[in-house]
Amino acid sequence: MNQSKFWPSVRAQFWFLPAVYGLCSLVAAAVVTALDVLLVPKISDSIPNIFLTGPSIAKQLYSALITAMLTMTTISFSTIMVMLTTYSSQFSPRVLQNFMQSKITQHVLGVFTFGFIFVLINLWLLNDTKQKELLSPIIIVLITIIALGFFVLFIHFSARWAQVNFLIGVLRNKTSALIARTFEEHSYGEHPNWDQTQTNTIRQNERKTIEARRSGYVQLVDYKYLISWASTNNIVLEATFQVGDYVPKGLPVFYYWSLDQDNVQIEKHDKFLAIGDERTDQQDIAFSIEKLVEIAVKALSPSKNDPSTAINCIHRLSSLLTEIAGNYKPVAYYSDANGELRLIMAQKKFRDYLYKCFYQIKHYGKDDISVVCTMMDALYKVAVVSRASIQDEIWHFSNYVLEAIDTKNLPSMDYQHLKEVTDQFTNLYGKELTL
Repeated sequence: MNQSKFWPSVRAQFWFLPAVYGLCSLVAAAVVTALDVLLVPKISDSIPNIFLTGPSIAKQLYSALITAMLTMTTISFSTIMVMLTTYSSQFSPRVLQNFMQSKITQHVLGVFTFGFIFVLINLWLLNDTKQKELLSPIIIVLITIIALGFFVLFIHFSARWAQVNFLIGVLRNKTSALIARTFEEHSYGEHPNWDQTQTNTIRQNERKTIEARRSGYVQLVDYKYLISWASTNNIVLEATFQVGDYVPKGLPVFYYWSLDQDNVQIEKHDKFLAIGDERTDQQDIAFSIEKLVEIAVKALSPSKNDPSTAINCIHRLSSLLTEIAGNYKPVAYYSDANGELRLIMAQKKFRDYLYKCFYQIKHYGKDDISVVCTMMDALYKVAVVSRASIQDEIWHFSNYVLEAIDTKNLPSMDYQHLKEVTDQFTNLYGKELTL
């Protein structure tokens, strides 16, 4: 990606913050040593004795604190490994990204890295000092107390993340923020339709391709940079993918037509297209939704048999669908600041999001009437707040869900409960669902 995307990508790496804290510890150790050597001898008489320590006591203190810092770091890493195992087996391997990218986790390990390196360097420098009184031990004690506070915070934080309801809430909130970013107003033009005569005229020119330089998932598209580059070169591009798709190396990712019939200097697509080994939730709403779906499906497995968690996920999915329905724009054409067509790229349809949310839950939960009724109720609530075109999609999908239910062999009370839920659709649409 271009430089504007490079630093955010680096900052998202798990090692970045601990590395920054480690570098800061080197600077802090140099400053504290300078204080001991240059400043303390001059003002030692005005410093209370409680803040000054002799070298022999300082050496014993440093040795104990190094052990303490290393112990807290070891326990924290062990906790992370336990969380990774729990997420993989109980929830979904995909949600590991959210835990590992959490700033609290990275800051805690950064503080431990700072404290350990800081104490270790001061212990090493202590062997060469001839000072009878040192100020650095009290500073190290304060740093250790701060590290202990972060350790307690991390234990509390990990305990909360191990609770499935908290995790579901985190995923829902993060997906909600992603939806808001995706459908917000942009500086470039977004259009659901375009003059077909103009697009047909453009397609009559010689078509050229931009191929994928590596295999992987499409993680991010820099629309602003891409449209600006296309405007500068007076070309029109057509994408062959959607965010989240897997593209093999050599596959055409863009077709383009030059409107000036001149040689166009094609840049490497790395500047406006990020392809990686795994999907991310930077622009991929469907991937964020899949995390909640996987938790629900895992809860419906015979080994867990936890329909309450699945129902919780369905409620959160319905709220996300409501937000998508309220903001959804079927964008397929993008124009520059002058209103000229620059990019053709079909986005996911609303029914794609609808299908992603419930098709797996429908398959694995069709024998649990509580799950089925919750799905139908969730679809009804989304339909109530949606416009007519989306309501039609929900109507067809609701019939698709009921096709999997053996309503003829349902116990009487189960059938009655399902009938009460589907009657809501009758009141809304004026026609009955097929039971």
